[in-house]
Amino acid sequence: MTIFAVASHGSESYLSWVVFASLVIGGAVTALQATTLGRLGSGYILLMGPAAPFMAVCVLAVSAGGLPLMSSLIVAASLVQFALAFWLAQLRRIITPVVSGVAFMVIAASAMPIGVARLDDVPAGLSPLAGPAVGAATLFAAAVLMLRGSGIWRLLAIPITILVGCVVAVPLGAYDFRGALDAPWFALPEFSAWPGLGHLDTHFLALLPAFLIVSVVVAIKAGNEGAAIQQVSWRRPRAIDFRGVQGTLNAGGVGVLLSGIAGMLPVLIYLPSSMALIGFTGVAARRTGYVIGAMLIGLALLPKVVALLLTIPRPVTGAILMVVMGLLFVEGVRTVLQDGFNQQKAVIVAVSLSIGIGLRAENILTDALGSPWGVAFGNSIVVGVLAAVLMSVVMDMTVSRRRRMEAELDIEALPAIDSFLRELAGRVGWDQAATDRLCAAGEETLSSMLQLRDDYEEDQPPRLVIIARHRAGSVEMEFLAVSPEENIEDRIAYMSEQAEAPDVSEISFRLLRHYASSVRHRKYHGIDIVTVQVDA
Repeated sequence: MTIFAVASHGSESYLSWVVFASLVIGGAVTALQATTLGRLGSGYILLMGPAAPFMAVCVLAVSAGGLPLMSSLIVAASLVQFALAFWLAQLRRIITPVVSGVAFMVIAASAMPIGVARLDDVPAGLSPLAGPAVGAATLFAAAVLMLRGSGIWRLLAIPITILVGCVVAVPLGAYDFRGALDAPWFALPEFSAWPGLGHLDTHFLALLPAFLIVSVVVAIKAGNEGAAIQQVSWRRPRAIDFRGVQGTLNAGGVGVLLSGIAGMLPVLIYLPSSMALIGFTGVAARRTGYVIGAMLIGLALLPKVVALLLTIPRPVTGAILMVVMGLLFVEGVRTVLQDGFNQQKAVIVAVSLSIGIGLRAENILTDALGSPWGVAFGNSIVVGVLAAVLMSVVMDMTVSRRRRMEAELDIEALPAIDSFLRELAGRVGWDQAATDRLCAAGEETLSSMLQLRDDYEEDQPPRLVIIARHRAGSVEMEFLAVSPEENIEDRIAYMSEQAEAPDVSEISFRLLRHYASSVRHRKYHGIDIVTVQVDA
């Protein structure tokens, strides 16, 4: 935020205002993310604060029309977050595990050099080895605490790691805390520094496409982050609840909206910090998010504490960033591989990483496209993720035509489903054994969905939509219906860990696991999508 204020030629009163506003809004939205208030909030710990993706276009907006113009554009861009959350189920073929994994890997690969560069960021006149020595001590402490720490040691891993780095930095002269001594203990900002909102003029219309594009990419990234935080927050792996992802996007939209109203750089998710907090401490309870949010709001009134935190040596933060980005890259690889790996996925990952990492070193699009598009595509993460999205869309459009049928979510729909699947199998030339296996998988999927809606009490059963299409050597079926509470994917995974004891209520799940090569259950607000793949 300080870098942005300086880049936009803001006054000292404006800097004081945005630091105060960023802490208050970041704390409020961090607490909101930890809730499940209707469709707001993910229910997980997601630290929020001003982030860099919007910085380039925000500086451009300030240069064109001042801070009020930037504020209006950010408010308009926040609507993208809410729209993507609303249509997330319809966009499921765009925001795929491959796209999510590529986003994690590109983000990690782009941030790793930043962490390494911080290892050498020490005051002038010190030994060239001072920064690397501090960084090495911090890395060693972080690795020991993550590998061997438990109990209270793991809970205090982050403070201990920072403390070790600071202690090593003191005798080397790399730690200067004098800047915190002059800061007051309690202070309020100058509220007159609030820039207000601008008018909808030609500058607004010219820059709006660039802000919307950045907001789309940020929304896709936020969706991936909402999925990633679920994976690291549970000791026992479980299927992603996309209702939580929708809540993540909605809460993020609130953060961007409030940031626009406040006239500051948008508040976004700090996924590395969130993952570091959970990874170091092993604590993922949502009440921790409430406490962190309250602490950030409290810090807004305590400039001395904020100034003290800002004195942490850069090599210390760089070493922690390297560890977290390494973990994020591994999480990206795991996300890509979660549904298997084939040649198409390999090409998407390879090309996207080549573009994202290559442009990180030399972004030729910035000068080639000019303003404002060059600014929008000046971020290598944006281009890398967009490349993965576009290739995923192309791959999805080039497969065989989808076939669709509708029925009621009732056992009486079974004959129609059987006829529909046999007709599809006949069209693609499957033999009798493969056709029977496909129909059996369809029957057990229907039975499994019926078992998970026992509490459905309305007079009419929900509608069931089946979308099926042939891929090379397999048929993929999507069953869309009103949400039950339990997750079929989790139920099958749970049975895989248990003894094969006979249980009548689990027969359909066991048979489905037998007939299908993969089962994925995505839960959204108002709709469930069960995707079943059957090999020939």
